[in-house]
Amino acid sequence: MAYLPNIIFAIILIAGIGYFVKNVKTLARNIRLGKDVDVSDNKSQRWKNMAMIALGQSKLVRRPISGFLHVVVYIGFIIINLEVLEIIIDGLFGTHRVGLSVLPISVYGGLIGSFEVLACLVFISVVIFWIRRNVIKLKRFWSSEMTSWPKNDGNFILYFEMVLMTLFLIMNATDVHFQSLDAGNTVSQYIASWFSDFSENTLHIIERASWWIHIIGILVFLNYLYFSKHLHILLAFPNTFYGKVKPKGTLDNLEAVTKEVKMMMDPNADLFAAPAEGVEDEEPAKFGASDVQDLNWVQLLNAYTCTECGRCTSACPANLTGKKLSPRKIMMDTRDRLEEVGKNIDANNGEFVDDGKQLLGDYITNEELWACTTCNACVEECPVSIDPLSIILEMRRYLVMEQSAAPTELNNMMTNIENNGAPWPYNQMDRLNWKDE
Repeated sequence: MAYLPNIIFAIILIAGIGYFVKNVKTLARNIRLGKDVDVSDNKSQRWKNMAMIALGQSKLVRRPISGFLHVVVYIGFIIINLEVLEIIIDGLFGTHRVGLSVLPISVYGGLIGSFEVLACLVFISVVIFWIRRNVIKLKRFWSSEMTSWPKNDGNFILYFEMVLMTLFLIMNATDVHFQSLDAGNTVSQYIASWFSDFSENTLHIIERASWWIHIIGILVFLNYLYFSKHLHILLAFPNTFYGKVKPKGTLDNLEAVTKEVKMMMDPNADLFAAPAEGVEDEEPAKFGASDVQDLNWVQLLNAYTCTECGRCTSACPANLTGKKLSPRKIMMDTRDRLEEVGKNIDANNGEFVDDGKQLLGDYITNEELWACTTCNACVEECPVSIDPLSIILEMRRYLVMEQSAAPTELNNMMTNIENNGAPWPYNQMDRLNWKDE
């Protein structure tokens, strides 16, 4: 019976990590539903982007107040959770604060003391985030796409962090042995005074309860990430590494279309010639994208990485002028449809069964797509290198090349270019008539 707590701890730990691994496999499977794309170029720039943007938070601090608070939470949460290693060792082997047996008291106390200060800073920052979201009600947190779940999800994470930081401090404050060392308990010594009237046995019960709820809470938080916008905690690193490294104004042209245009411009080209021996005709089976399987895997990774912070939408000129387009909604819709497709595959023994739905039309409307000015403001603003514009352009490409469903103005322009070599409705012979007026 002496080992019963250790056995229970091991079961909880294995179950928590096992469920997390299962969700990671599902996540990877869903992302791989996208088309393959070569992102092996510019590796030095990609490593730099990951270091600066994901690790260094360089794009977040452009908005100094929220950026600074986010950095505090980010650094504090990561450093404080280093103590999880000690908790796991203690839980598996029945030790208590194993760090004291391998580190000098002054070093161990200094570490725990710094963790306590960070915990307080994280708690304060999270409270400020909660006030900004729920009391001040910043507009970007209350847009039309921020319905019940996205809105509540943001608050759930804040509550999680508040509770975990509180449990960490109470756990230290009620640890009689640790408090008696008087080494590094910078914050918990003040909290300990709140429990001065409690018996040592009661303090032990509170300390053990805080310890158990703290580690279980961390495992629950870990597994909650898959269902939350806070999945970006994990995915920001690969997403910034595989993000776009070409100049933002560069568009990805279809090789088949480019080849055809070049042939049309070559007066000696034989448009009906068969491909050379050993060269395949690479015309795609489908131009553009109407559903998530038509997008590439980096775009699907983008969708899962979206933090729903709304910086993209708050900078979008189309949205600011009252258009229905919201780059954040584009990413949220893509993720929701991808999850729906994944569940369809799970329910049908690994095969996708046509459900009569698709991303275009059922989730994202033509009106949203054509409202985009392709200014790249959303791409520039995203703190984790997400590219909503690439998805918009792929879906526009499908509308134009597969459905001939471009707006009238655009169809007129393309017809003029085809007939007159310019977007205006004048033939080449009449172009210079203006100088005679």
